[in-house]
Amino acid sequence: MQTSPDRHEYPAHWEADVVLRDGGTARIRPITVDDADRLVSFYEQVSDESKYYRFFAPYPRLSAKDVHRFTHHDFVDRVGLAATVGGEFIATVRYDRIGADGTPASAPADEAEVAFLVQDAHQGRGVASALLEHIGAVARERGIRRFAAEVLPANTKMIKVFTDAGYTQKRSFEDGVVRLEFDLEPTDRSLAVQYAREHRAEARSVQRLLAPGSVAVIGAGRTPGGVGRSVLGNIRDAGYNGRLYAVNKALPEGWKELDGVPAHRSVRDIDGPVDLAVVAVPAEQVPEVVTECGEHGVQGLVVVSAGYAESGHEGRERQRALVRHARTYGMRIIGPNAFGIINTSPEVRLNASLAPEVPRPGRIGLFAQSGAIGIALLSRLHRRGGGVTGVTGVSTFVSSGNRADVSGNDVLQYWYEDPDTDVVLMYLESIGNPRKFTRLARRTAAAKPLVVVQGARHGAAPQGHAVRATRLPHATVSALLRQAGVIRVDTITELVDAGLLLARQPLPPGPRVAILGNSESLGLLTYDACLAEGLRPHPPQDLTTAASAADFHAALSRALADDRCDAVVVTAIPAVGEGSVGDAALAQALRSASAAAPGKPVLVVHVELGGLAEALSAAASTAPQTGADKTAQTARDGASRVESGKQPHAAASSTPAEEHLPATEAPEGAHLIPAYPAAERAVRALGQAVAYAQWRREAADPGRVPEYEDIDEKGAAALIDGLLARGQGLTLGTDETCDLLGHYGVQVHRALPAPTPDAAADAARTLGYPVALKATAPHLRHRADLGGVRLDLADEDQLRRSYAELAELFGAPEELRPVVQRMAPRGVDVVVRAVIDPAAGAVLSFGLAGAASQLLGDTAHRLIPVTDREATSLVRSIRTAPLLFGWRGSAPADTRALEELLLRVSRLVDDHPEVVAVTLEPVVVASHGLSVLGASVRLAPPPARDDLGPRTLPAY
Repeated sequence: MQTSPDRHEYPAHWEADVVLRDGGTARIRPITVDDADRLVSFYEQVSDESKYYRFFAPYPRLSAKDVHRFTHHDFVDRVGLAATVGGEFIATVRYDRIGADGTPASAPADEAEVAFLVQDAHQGRGVASALLEHIGAVARERGIRRFAAEVLPANTKMIKVFTDAGYTQKRSFEDGVVRLEFDLEPTDRSLAVQYAREHRAEARSVQRLLAPGSVAVIGAGRTPGGVGRSVLGNIRDAGYNGRLYAVNKALPEGWKELDGVPAHRSVRDIDGPVDLAVVAVPAEQVPEVVTECGEHGVQGLVVVSAGYAESGHEGRERQRALVRHARTYGMRIIGPNAFGIINTSPEVRLNASLAPEVPRPGRIGLFAQSGAIGIALLSRLHRRGGGVTGVTGVSTFVSSGNRADVSGNDVLQYWYEDPDTDVVLMYLESIGNPRKFTRLARRTAAAKPLVVVQGARHGAAPQGHAVRATRLPHATVSALLRQAGVIRVDTITELVDAGLLLARQPLPPGPRVAILGNSESLGLLTYDACLAEGLRPHPPQDLTTAASAADFHAALSRALADDRCDAVVVTAIPAVGEGSVGDAALAQALRSASAAAPGKPVLVVHVELGGLAEALSAAASTAPQTGADKTAQTARDGASRVESGKQPHAAASSTPAEEHLPATEAPEGAHLIPAYPAAERAVRALGQAVAYAQWRREAADPGRVPEYEDIDEKGAAALIDGLLARGQGLTLGTDETCDLLGHYGVQVHRALPAPTPDAAADAARTLGYPVALKATAPHLRHRADLGGVRLDLADEDQLRRSYAELAELFGAPEELRPVVQRMAPRGVDVVVRAVIDPAAGAVLSFGLAGAASQLLGDTAHRLIPVTDREATSLVRSIRTAPLLFGWRGSAPADTRALEELLLRVSRLVDDHPEVVAVTLEPVVVASHGLSVLGASVRLAPPPARDDLGPRTLPAY
């Protein structure tokens, strides 16, 4: 939070919207002198017991003096915050700064008394916990480091609010009162508590939207056609299990039904609660609808209406007003300009979208910011003929439109713990909060696969999306997402390919691939594709075109039983002639062999065998499993399930290509075998699954951030404070850079300026021969290929001769800016960088020095703080890494010293967020040790860290 220049000025930056434990929202803001009537009304609705707990005595009403005291604050030593819904107070919190003797005080006193009061109707919603986070952040901003609270022993709820917050605290009991004192500095535990509360609240808010007990479609027209009428029909036809209402203010008096659905002119006329409203009225009518919904107690809105931020500046302002308006009533919004939501659970059966048919129930969660892409994804997952075939169903689908409120982050919170979702597929056109998305993605990917394709990679985000500015290129953001376990793909086709494999098959235990089939050519193509994806294929086994179903079964069984095999790709082409294997028989043979060894994935590459794809995929999907769980689960499924003989909901959701089911179907719960029309697509999906499985194994032991005894954190902090006292941001000079890095054990080879030949000779004598002479002018710096560097100068004659050559080639010394530096041992030149990005956070980057690496973009990235295991993988993850490990007979570089350097730079930036940029270039990594030959550091006031502050929704 920013400090107000005037202690009495209203601190608007303290205002925030929060999601509460039950999924509703509230607004937190400072209490002002204009809130007197609200405060009195609020207090009248609080029970006598709650008043007694607050004031330790019967206190039926507030006096005029009390009202004045509780509404007049200086926003420094006395602060009050209120949580509001619908503009009315539901809870308050205040602090008063006190001195050592417990009496009112001003700065530099750093302790304050804090007290809460929550309306009884809103207790248990997590309001007090949210208020504590925000009042704590305000107090830290105002120089308060510790809170004290006195609570009656019987007030167990409030004691729990304090003790569960995770702060370092102490408790005492005196005169019948529990006194709690706790430091306000965030701790690992307090942050963990905050993240856990955020997760539960946001997951619950999405769950309320996806599983409502009642739905009203507002804007359902009287005549067929139109968006509202279409959504109403889709909800009805899907067999929604809750109460459904149609709302249209243009309905004539006495009109009671619309398409057999109870109809009303206003949501206020509905007798009973409405959990979800689908808004399909013109944008100019939406504010009136939001007011009616808020006053009726509607919990959430799906706004399919267009005319918002996607239409320009005026629409953007209309969108901001919509979000602010809905949040005043505690409602969350999907949209505006949304395609809708779908929940295929038998308990819900909700199709509040523009999709005319409900996708088949399954285990894939699908999120799309674009309605058009959402339609394409639903269609591809639904289709069984051509392309990626088979019936893999959807658990829930969310198309967020302009994602003005509910975003992919919120839906990830829900899917993380949703037992009906095994795989998450996301199409993102923008990431509003990359830092939070990375954190949530890492947690989700540790439990279930998360596959992401990002649109608008090379241009601006869609107009309707509020996106934080980032200085990182898309390739860097993608690398950071992969570090978090996200399976990054480039196209919608790859998104579906990977999703089908992960939803149907176990994760591969390694990269070794067996290839078998009835086409030698197709097998060779598959072999080449495996090598291109970094897999380790065995030579293809050609079963010949005469292979029978039994031949396929036997070959697949042998491959799966081979301990040297981690996955199998089966290639199949149509066979011609009498006795050739049929689709159903081949599918049964492959499924039977696969079921006997459920721990390894099987994929099929087929050519024009639509029937085979259908036969292979005729059952509900299962979650990716690893190890012994797969064998045990298969045994349980096989023992408890019988062949059903039909697809669930097939008649309701089939397309013409799917109406004719194959004669042979897999038992429900068996692993489905995905079929692909091209070897490259199958192998690419397999390669992504192999990489993800490897990430899962490594994520189980992420390593540690090592401690180094020679790091002087306090000395570095003092140096940084002194340097920043000069100005808001500065690039350090050579001596200052060397001093700061030296506090973290990073020694830089000093370069002495050489403005004249004599100065160069003096510098060389000071450093000792042999030396290097370098031009440091911006156009020549780090460009040895241009000839601005002379190395291994053994004496003064060579030095003076080289100086003259550089001057002749590039100009006068003042243009060259020459320096002299002692020669370092020969090795591999690398570059280490760290930067704090306003959107993604602190990022550590590594690559080889030189134009070739820059042209190829061969740089690896990790989020700071980096662990020892991450440093090891960072060094090995660039394509030119073999140069560090003895390529073509060269001496291997000291990668251990390089990893330690990376860890030290990571520690520096993590410990001191004022260090906003570090560049070490070049770093020469020799056989033993390394030399940092150039370094630059930039300091600035640390950027705001919203992930360390109190929970808030994005501001509008």
